[in-house]
Amino acid sequence: MGTSVQVTPLCGVYNENPLSYLVSIDGFNILIDCGWNDHFDPSLLQPLSRVASTIDAVLLSHPDTLHLGALPYAIKQLGLSAPIYSTEPVYRLGLLTMYDQFLSRKQVSEFDLFTLDDIDSAFQSVTRLTYSQNHHLSGKGEGIVIAPHVAGHLLGGTIWKITKDGEDVIYAVDFNHRKERHLNGTVLGSFVRPAVLITDAYNALNNQPYRRQKDKEFGDILKKTLRAGGNVLLPVDTAGRILELILMLESYWADENLNYPIYFLTYVSSSTIDYVKSFLEWMSDSIAKSFEQTRENIFLLKNITLLVNKADLDNAPDGPKVVLASMASLEAGFSHDIFVEWGNDVKNLVLFTERGQFGTLARMLQADPPPKAVKVTVSKRVPLVGEELIAYEEEQNRIKKEEALKASLMKEEELKASQGADNNTIDPMVIDTGNNQPSPEVAVQKNGGYRDVFIDGFVPPSTSVAPMFPCYENTSEWDDFGEVINPDDYVIKEEDMDQTANNVGGDINGKLDESAASLIFDTKPSKVISDERTVQVRCSLVYMDFEGRSDGRSIKNILSHVAPLKLVLVHGSAEATDHLKQHCLKNVCPHVYAPQIEETIDVTSDLCAYKVQLSEKLMSNVLFKKLGEYEIAWVDAEVGKTENDTLSLLPVSGAPHPHKSVLVGDLKLADFKQFLSTKGVPVEFAGGALRCGEYVTVRKVGDATQKGAGSGTQQIIIEGPLCEDYYKIRDYLYSQFYLL
Repeated sequence: MGTSVQVTPLCGVYNENPLSYLVSIDGFNILIDCGWNDHFDPSLLQPLSRVASTIDAVLLSHPDTLHLGALPYAIKQLGLSAPIYSTEPVYRLGLLTMYDQFLSRKQVSEFDLFTLDDIDSAFQSVTRLTYSQNHHLSGKGEGIVIAPHVAGHLLGGTIWKITKDGEDVIYAVDFNHRKERHLNGTVLGSFVRPAVLITDAYNALNNQPYRRQKDKEFGDILKKTLRAGGNVLLPVDTAGRILELILMLESYWADENLNYPIYFLTYVSSSTIDYVKSFLEWMSDSIAKSFEQTRENIFLLKNITLLVNKADLDNAPDGPKVVLASMASLEAGFSHDIFVEWGNDVKNLVLFTERGQFGTLARMLQADPPPKAVKVTVSKRVPLVGEELIAYEEEQNRIKKEEALKASLMKEEELKASQGADNNTIDPMVIDTGNNQPSPEVAVQKNGGYRDVFIDGFVPPSTSVAPMFPCYENTSEWDDFGEVINPDDYVIKEEDMDQTANNVGGDINGKLDESAASLIFDTKPSKVISDERTVQVRCSLVYMDFEGRSDGRSIKNILSHVAPLKLVLVHGSAEATDHLKQHCLKNVCPHVYAPQIEETIDVTSDLCAYKVQLSEKLMSNVLFKKLGEYEIAWVDAEVGKTENDTLSLLPVSGAPHPHKSVLVGDLKLADFKQFLSTKGVPVEFAGGALRCGEYVTVRKVGDATQKGAGSGTQQIIIEGPLCEDYYKIRDYLYSQFYLL
């Protein structure tokens, strides 16, 4: 029977909620994406909580909140403990995204769903893979191979290919076929006829204008606002699409010779750019080639200033400016505060470059027509003073005393337990003094005076001469590098951390900016104060799609090209999901599924795969030919069984039946043209065919990548009179294949 595959959505179907899906392959449970949204509502994670403990592996596709935001909470609270896999940029930029989320929340609320330590702990278990790297799972997942491929939406963004027994399960959401300034397009089109394709319907109803037109409109509206004396706010993500916007602004400012200041404001802005500078090999071919030729890093920004504190923006010179600030949803972060300040000025512009998450302030403002006034909550953290500070300190002292008392009681119990064990052994060298037990409080003479010694929690055994604490022999362990130490003995205490807080320079462990680090080290007692305000929205509100996703027309073409055997649709509005489902049923494949939350669908392939053992007698007579990284051969065999009752291929008992010659390989006419040129044959493309010399033409008929096409539908036709050139070019053509 075929490989068993079940798909269960845990979040993100028939809506635009975060993405989280459970894929079970022969009982091995893989969680693909573990997203949350900017509301951080734990009720969204209830389906995940019911299966978290059964998950065997986690795959992350993109470094934003919608794809990995719930990871720290799931590991801390829901019992998720499986190994995690992602690309290096998804790991690094996802970490910074979660730092920015936490710090933004902590400044405006008593956020306690997870801490920075929880974020670090979650990302420590991430195994990083490179594009096209096959990673073989072990243990329960033996036989399953996972590999990340280019998605084209965000830096490091991934299409996951999961293979078992020759059948492919492809997870491709938020892909982009267009090549952009910093990213190559997706490689989804290179997958042909996978057993299962899981993709999204998010953009199924949207069609985008041409890139040049969009870029021109973007630049024109910025220039118009700035020249009129207004400010421009771009609510952005922390480390995702912001990278493309930064390059757009750098290019436009250089082309137009503009000198208006641009600020990139997040808690981790400088760390983000520092990391991105080292990820050039993950970017587009043009960026890598440019760096090889000029050694100039495209992210050495000339027109954009990085800020990590709003006070720095407030102290900036007056005048028109552009600010890119997180969060894109306007629910929290610097963008929320700036909108409250700038929203009532008719000169200003709020430019949205992505659809706001459902139910957020950004989504509300993107409504058509937008509201004229909105109620917002403005919160900030202020230090405690006066009676509140005194009450806080008293409470902290009380807690410390309770903790100290609890620790001393625990130590007492441990000593009693260890002493009780000593009482059960009788040492023949100890003098028995009967019941004469000295008082636990004794006076000891020292330096000519007396000191009271209080022996707490120690009861001397009846056989001892005098009260004496147990003596432990210091037996150190040694290895090849010296004495084995206990790392806990060298941990810096909290009071030492407070003393060094003012000496922090740069970042902590290379992860955080100085301002963000100071927020962590700031142990001054504080509280959050909030007030409700009504913002009269007089500024301009514009939405332009720079999300970096394929539009509906392109999605349909790509799906027809890939032609999966079974298709699962997720993440998109109900209208978009139904529309794409109906289209795919007519034009892509007959098996299209759009499951509900926690609805398990069985997409097991109809094909049958069997594991067989190749006998030594058979292998000794097989001649292999090398094909790239592989060796191939034609095998004539009979199916038998071994002593262990497993299937085995044995040599045929009689003479094997003759078979037609098989040409193995994939000819690309462009490569064949170059090959003929090296052989001195004049060659050119004409009418989609390759004209070789004066009389011979080579053309391809059919395409193995078309819908419904099998391996035998692609034909290469050579046309021309039977002359010397014909036979010479035919031999050159055969040399491009492997003959079996």
